[in-house]
Amino acid sequence: MTKHFSTSIKRLFSSLFTASLLLLVVSSVNAQGRRRGVAGKAFEVQVTPYKTTMIANGKDEVSIKVAVIDGVGEIMTDASNPVRFSIKGDAHITRIQYGDKTNADAKIGDTTAQTQFKNGLLWVTMVAGKTLGHIKFEAKADSLWPGSTEIHTVQPGKPHAVTNAKYIPKKAGDKVLGADISFLPELENRGMKFSDNGTPGDAIQIMKDHGFNYIRLRIFNAPANPKGYSPNKGFCDLEHTKQMAKRIKAAGMKFLLDFHYSDYWADPQQQNKPAAWVGEDFTALKQSVHDYTVKVLQELKDQGTTPDMVQVGNEINHGMIWPDGAISNLDSLSQLIYSGITGVKEVSPSTIIMLHIALGGQNAEARFFLDNMKARNVPFDVIGLSYYPKWHGTIEDLKNNMADLANRYPQQVMVAEYSQLKREVNDVAFNVPNGKAVGSFIWEPLSTWEGIFDRDGKANQYMNIYPEIAKKYNVK
Repeated sequence: MTKHFSTSIKRLFSSLFTASLLLLVVSSVNAQGRRRGVAGKAFEVQVTPYKTTMIANGKDEVSIKVAVIDGVGEIMTDASNPVRFSIKGDAHITRIQYGDKTNADAKIGDTTAQTQFKNGLLWVTMVAGKTLGHIKFEAKADSLWPGSTEIHTVQPGKPHAVTNAKYIPKKAGDKVLGADISFLPELENRGMKFSDNGTPGDAIQIMKDHGFNYIRLRIFNAPANPKGYSPNKGFCDLEHTKQMAKRIKAAGMKFLLDFHYSDYWADPQQQNKPAAWVGEDFTALKQSVHDYTVKVLQELKDQGTTPDMVQVGNEINHGMIWPDGAISNLDSLSQLIYSGITGVKEVSPSTIIMLHIALGGQNAEARFFLDNMKARNVPFDVIGLSYYPKWHGTIEDLKNNMADLANRYPQQVMVAEYSQLKREVNDVAFNVPNGKAVGSFIWEPLSTWEGIFDRDGKANQYMNIYPEIAKKYNVK
């Protein structure tokens, strides 16, 4: 992992929108969101950890897959590059393996290690110490882009329930074939036009005509702030969200609202507190979360566009509204989540609540997070997962994780973000066992990654995949 998907690439896109360079950037980023490279030529050291939250007990282990990949993300099976590992934080490497065989030639020190790739792939086992905080693991090979990951070390503590009320998760109802198109107002503001087979049209309607039935929008508290997502312009604020919500409902589609509870991107590497809430004590902070949630939902309801589903936080497996709601403060995190949930339910009791974690293939960490929410009696309806192969493992990892979560918890399970492997991801998402399947949301397909429109706004071959998926899974 270089940095997490959201921190590195989403931040890049945000800043480049501001600099009026979106189309240039889209053309220089390949289908999996990486810097441009060449197929068949070693390009990057890819680091995929199988959990990024560890218990600080001196025993907890994590397996980290390290691979040499080419410019389109394929493992270079003939790669034998020397590779160096370094650790910052309280942890140490215990072994390096090729498959199930330990690499006896590896040189392992206290904070560094080195070896050589075999068939372009190896596995590193790292053990956390007893110190709370962050561990940075980095892998470097000469002439290749380095890979790294950040792991949070925690002590869960004794759980305290946020409520004594019993809650039976609600079903999401209709199957979801959705898309996050929060960039749309920015694209249109820069003059981008959309078309399908040469016929101009509204992007939302074109998507509906190709089988999509749900739209997801992110919302920031005060994105127009100087350090916000959209300085001075305020894209993805409440007013822009209200305008987009009207368009979604006018198209006859359903609406998922994604609260970031930040003025800027919120993801596993950053969950910055909104500027207006800085300095508040914890009681006031919980009230602010509740009141802001109520305000947003009420204004949407008043114009007839109540969200059908709400995410209370975005990719919150490391917590939200740091530092108060960091994953190291599980009781505080659960209380902040509950403040958002009660705000939603106060305005719209029927709205489905999702908790969204960025752990498509990381079963152990997904279970850690969900077990701790269950122990604190947090009431919600849907488990949402992000899935990007570079950071979240293989399709088989996604399939196994979703199946296990569906068997283990009462909530339904869905893919809340993805881009590539469209057919494969949806085959997994719509085949979750025990009737727990909800569906999927592709992330920003108007302009990024494997977009369903070309950079000139023309619907492309990726768009044509979706009628097949809608028909196959009877999406209405």
